[in-house]
Amino acid sequence: MNYTFIIIFHVLVVAMLAIDLFVFNRKNHAVSIKESLIWSAVWIGSALLFDVYVYFDQGHEAALTFLTGYVLEKSLSIDNLFVFILIFSYYKIPRMYQHKILFWGIIGAVVLRAAFIFAGVALIENFHFTLYILGAILVYSGYKIFREKGESEAPRQNFIINWLSKTLPVTSGQHQGKFWIRKNGKLMITPLFLALLTIEISDVIFAIDSVPAVLSISTDAMIIYTSNIFAILGLRALYFAVEGMINQFYYLKYGLGLILIFVGLKMLLADVIHITTGISLAFILLVLTTSVLVSLKSKKAVEQEPTTHGD
Repeated sequence: MNYTFIIIFHVLVVAMLAIDLFVFNRKNHAVSIKESLIWSAVWIGSALLFDVYVYFDQGHEAALTFLTGYVLEKSLSIDNLFVFILIFSYYKIPRMYQHKILFWGIIGAVVLRAAFIFAGVALIENFHFTLYILGAILVYSGYKIFREKGESEAPRQNFIINWLSKTLPVTSGQHQGKFWIRKNGKLMITPLFLALLTIEISDVIFAIDSVPAVLSISTDAMIIYTSNIFAILGLRALYFAVEGMINQFYYLKYGLGLILIFVGLKMLLADVIHITTGISLAFILLVLTTSVLVSLKSKKAVEQEPTTHGD
């Protein structure tokens, strides 16, 4: 095991998170688009710099695998952004507290993804048939996206959250961004904590798709783990940059569905057809670019369509 690689990665991540939390976001505030774009660039730049380190430390193939895993997880994580919007809207969370919830929510997601990735690698290495099960899950998930007609499920329709809301002692109000308070000697949670729980549960659901997808690229646990974590950590900053325009990318979900089907078929046919990491990366980038461009062109065409008035 390359302990230097592991130490450098975790030192870099912990240092950046500490700067984010204790320097730039010590106080609750509404994150501006400018600030979110800067932090998005910082996280993306850090991932690319780390990939350069991967190249010199482990070679061209490992660096390409890292980049492909990063792009794949980043693209699939876009679905999370739609859910974040629904969650904050449902619990009526002010913008000034959203960064705090996403910060701790994504920290929890890091721990969950690490467990899922290493467990997935162990399963594939010890039980080869697991590859086909995960591939089938991905193909079915992609198929479901094409069959869906509505938007993502709202929190109130999630039976787990519904049960938690009725079971746990919940207080109303935001209480200055606290997750829990003591009222009349009784410990009670706030809507912020419920929103955090909802985000954590939604990430477990998303991991069912994204972890098998990234395992289709490689079973090198550390490369997949580091690329996945970099993609997730930059998701919070990306949310504030695109929350106002994310609904414009209507066809993006179909692009994500196509990507899921592709990586699922790659896993199912792994013993018959070898698809290189370079081809996988090219396909993912092509589908993402095309779906975004088609969405923007479609939106522009609708805006320019002349309106007719009846007599």
